[in-house]
Amino acid sequence: MTPTLTPATDLHRTFARDLTRRAMLAYYREFDLLWLEEAFDQAWGWREQWLIVDAGQPLGFCSLSQDSRALYIRELHLVEAARGKGIGGWVLEQLAEWAGRRHLPLLRLTVFKSNPAQALYLRHGFVAQGEDECFVRMQRVIG
Repeated sequence: MTPTLTPATDLHRTFARDLTRRAMLAYYREFDLLWLEEAFDQAWGWREQWLIVDAGQPLGFCSLSQDSRALYIRELHLVEAARGKGIGGWVLEQLAEWAGRRHLPLLRLTVFKSNPAQALYLRHGFVAQGEDECFVRMQRVIG
């Protein structure tokens, strides 16, 4: 498998929204949060959207934003068949490179406390910076 990151367009929004809902709905329920399709659609317009693709097939997507200090991973989701194959780690390393090329010292994300993806983030150099009742804020220093 040789994945690539390619810009997502409005044509990919339904795929990305459905993938995110399937991946996150159990966490929303666990923490008594409300999933709003409109919120996803609104964020689609102002974030960078990237498809994770292999051999023309979408394996997932990631959604990014940035400020003067950090590149933020707002969403990172893979289809079930693509999980556990190193693709998530590959994406994290690509995004760390992007942060470096953008001269940003940090790569940041927020993850639900009960999400096992935290182990992946720790393996790729992320460190917990704080938490609340639902989320852990994590960051990786670039450079």
